[in-house]
Amino acid sequence: MSLNLNDKKAVVAEVSAKVATAQTIVVAEYRGIQVGHLTQLRAKARAQGVYMRVLKNTLARRAVEGTPFEGLASEMTGPLIYSISEDAVAAAKVVFDFSKTNDKLVVKAGNYAGKSLDKAGVAALASIPSREVLISQLLGVMQAPVSGFARALAALAAKKEAEGA
Repeated sequence: MSLNLNDKKAVVAEVSAKVATAQTIVVAEYRGIQVGHLTQLRAKARAQGVYMRVLKNTLARRAVEGTPFEGLASEMTGPLIYSISEDAVAAAKVVFDFSKTNDKLVVKAGNYAGKSLDKAGVAALASIPSREVLISQLLGVMQAPVSGFARALAALAAKKEAEGA
């Protein structure tokens, strides 16, 4: 089904709006994937806040024109699914994790904050913990000295109490 000019403009506008707020774009070739598996991938992407769409490459090139993601245009060939996320690692993580379980999804390239990534770069980006995990790790590190100090005070108080009794 071909799109008329107004539909194409609407698609480019929609994707451009997503690209304007994005930190990461990952493109993957989906040739041969069953519809059910593609539906599962899209559901995982939605759950992680990743905008995922199959687009005509010419429309995708127009959407990234004049943005930091413009360098990705040279990789836009073949049947591609585009993953766009505001979170730095979400798009890479969703696509790369799915590609580990389904060999028909082939990660082609990515772009993080204007820097082009190859397949290995996307894998490295996907291995970084999510923002929430990093924040919880930071909080754990920040709480460790305080909780250690509180335990030391409690032990000192228990010792003084035992000596006084």
